[in-house]
Amino acid sequence: MGELFQPTHLIILAVLLVILFGGKKLPELGKGLGEGLRGFKEGMKGINDDVKADVKPAETAHVVTPKPDEATKPPAA
Repeated sequence: MGELFQPTHLIILAVLLVILFGGKKLPELGKGLGEGLRGFKEGMKGINDDVKADVKPAETAHVVTPKPDEATKPPAA
């Protein structure tokens, strides 16, 4: 069967795109697609940075529970 994107497949795809959208619209579509992918990449980078920033072992707090004081206990009957 062969690979999916052979040179003939790419040529046919390019011809179809020119026929469907025209030569003037293709640069605009490419620019819009590039900006969208760039925004998505920056958004994913921001999410990954936030997750990494949240997990810092040096900044974890230790909770210490004090033992109850003997003076505050009620007397045993």
